[in-house]
Amino acid sequence: MLPGEFKSVAVLGAGKIGLAFVKQLLQNSSLRVYATGRRSETLKSAEALGAVALRDNNLAVRESDLVVIAVKPFHFPQLLSEVKAENWEGKIVVSLMAGVKLETLRVALPGAQVFRAMPNLNTYVGSSSTAVAENGYDEASRGVEEFLKIFGKVYWVPEEYLDIWTGLAGSGPAFIAEIADAMALGAVAAGMPRELSYEAVLDVLEGTARLLRSKLYLHPGQLRDAVTTPAGTTIRGLMVLESGGVKAVLMRMVEEASKRSREIGEEINTKILEKVKQK
Repeated sequence: MLPGEFKSVAVLGAGKIGLAFVKQLLQNSSLRVYATGRRSETLKSAEALGAVALRDNNLAVRESDLVVIAVKPFHFPQLLSEVKAENWEGKIVVSLMAGVKLETLRVALPGAQVFRAMPNLNTYVGSSSTAVAENGYDEASRGVEEFLKIFGKVYWVPEEYLDIWTGLAGSGPAFIAEIADAMALGAVAAGMPRELSYEAVLDVLEGTARLLRSKLYLHPGQLRDAVTTPAGTTIRGLMVLESGGVKAVLMRMVEEASKRSREIGEEINTKILEKVKQK
């Protein structure tokens, strides 16, 4: 099924990432969008964007051509108990749940064509970096790729990379936000107003990303060296970074976030399969 053949989409779990999906879908497609949630505030937010807001996951799945599962992994067993098995039949299902494997999804959702993806909150502005586990590049895969391009860039990767991607790109906006805040606060400490400091940091982040993508500098280290002059300001700042072991800390940050994604998978996949056996 290709994007033009999708008539409706259900976003199950309109939390932060789910609501970002709803927003982009309603702004950039003609699809009918169903959004589900448990809290009244969630449903009101989805409805305000123009979605059909429901508490009934079963109805949302039944009425949709494509289903996006955006609930927390530990809520998936409850979701399975709410949706009749026959309503998954023939559906294209895109799971955004950290750690939940394709094999588990296939067992849990018999008759559905399942995809495992990991976007990030930059979806909200159409700039997500979304990884999709390789799943056979057939017509459904092409349709899913075009669908996910609504939210930003799409990368097909081996499934074993998904946990790493989660730690790097999925959690990445939070990490970058923390770094941006620290840099802005450093400028405040040096005497510059907070608002101006923050704008300067955002400009530096955007410009540096564009410069690195331009391939003028093939490696971040080359860009660093181009900025760094003998006895200058940059080398003084870099000395502080090195003395604090910041680079090693940032590497461990991504490694630990990736490790946690794998742990979630180990914890939840068994529970999901047990739930399926009980049905």
